[in-house]
Amino acid sequence: MMKKVNLKLKILTQEDDLIQNLSEFSTSVATDVEVTKTVSQILSEIRERGDQALLEKTKLFDRADLNADDLLVKEDEMRKSLNSLSEEEELSLKQAIQNITTFHEQSKPSDWSFSNNHGAHVGEKYYPIKRIGLYVPGGNVPLVSTVLMTATLAKVAQVPEIAVVTPPNEKGKIAPQLLAALKLLEVSEVYSVGGAQAIGALAYGTNTIPPVDKIFGPGNAYVNEAKRQVFGVVGVDLLPGPSEVMVIADETANPKFVATALLAQAEHGSGKEKTYLLCSEKSLFVQIENEIKLQLETLSHRSAIEKVLQHGLRAIWISDLTRLSEIANFIAPEHLELQVSEEKLDFFMSEITTAGAMLLGHHSPTALGDFVAGPSHVLPTGRSGRFSSGLRLHDFIRRTSFIKYDMDSLKAARDASTCFSRMERLDGHGQSIELRLNSIR
Repeated sequence: MMKKVNLKLKILTQEDDLIQNLSEFSTSVATDVEVTKTVSQILSEIRERGDQALLEKTKLFDRADLNADDLLVKEDEMRKSLNSLSEEEELSLKQAIQNITTFHEQSKPSDWSFSNNHGAHVGEKYYPIKRIGLYVPGGNVPLVSTVLMTATLAKVAQVPEIAVVTPPNEKGKIAPQLLAALKLLEVSEVYSVGGAQAIGALAYGTNTIPPVDKIFGPGNAYVNEAKRQVFGVVGVDLLPGPSEVMVIADETANPKFVATALLAQAEHGSGKEKTYLLCSEKSLFVQIENEIKLQLETLSHRSAIEKVLQHGLRAIWISDLTRLSEIANFIAPEHLELQVSEEKLDFFMSEITTAGAMLLGHHSPTALGDFVAGPSHVLPTGRSGRFSSGLRLHDFIRRTSFIKYDMDSLKAARDASTCFSRMERLDGHGQSIELRLNSIR
């Protein structure tokens, strides 16, 4: 018989030194020196010894004894995985793919051009990145949804080459649902490799895995540190840390819904997840605390969730809505559930500008955003929402500006551009314009 849940919310108020408390709690912990050294060594070995080092690290960390020929998942295994899906699983995947596709098609950029004040033709053209790598976490919780939240965007952007890496189990296999999702998206280049070694392979290339131009997808501390270290050799999307949720609740909130939001976030599995509960009514806390205890009894990841709630939960009582929004903006939460009355939604949506994703109203749990609603669930964490956004279509596309002058527009630009060349003492710049103008005399 399991012991009873021991949880007592410590409630912070406006009188506490909230900013100091939350600053220390919310910011992603600086990368451990040992993690940095370990990752650096792994990347160095992958760069120098390629497949051999990749296989050694896969055996060491994933306990999977593979040959180079085993790294690329065979087409037959992809097909069998798709066929193994239940009808419900296949329909669910297709429904999510449709919503994600439709959502991100709305932000497809268009080429454009116009004439500037010199009469020259200027504009922008957009191109999909040629070759990308997607990291999909596996292990105990194979994140099938992460396949959809990354690969679908790449498909909408028409990226021509998509390479996926994901850690295998001890038998060298990948979860069939994960492979089935990739098959549905017509992604066929999938490798059974994970961790920092997979990031190294995507960045530097090996005999088996050609290098990519940009790497996407969430991972653990070692994966994130590897992405940080290879940036510049390749592009990277985000460096998302442990998952986060913030719930803002008012007197209309259902304590059951608030409790399940906190529990759902805490079950992600790393043990470092962050949960924030902001209430405008003090009486809510006792009700929510009781609901957490009741619901936790039924959950399969109970022990992991308890650890998060003991160390990764901050409960705050502030009646002033403006002050609540200021705290939310400071935290810049990955997921923000606004479990408030309808008339307060517009206020919070206009005042809170740093959330990775907003879940609006009492019937919009974070799980919908994680799985099926449409926006990507790859979102900024650790207060990085202050300066970055969640994964979007533009991340898979690059732009090139263009400029086309003729003699008339070149003459119109002459005085201003030669003035700049004098101010910056770059006479060669000025000469490049004068020579062209003199050529028609």
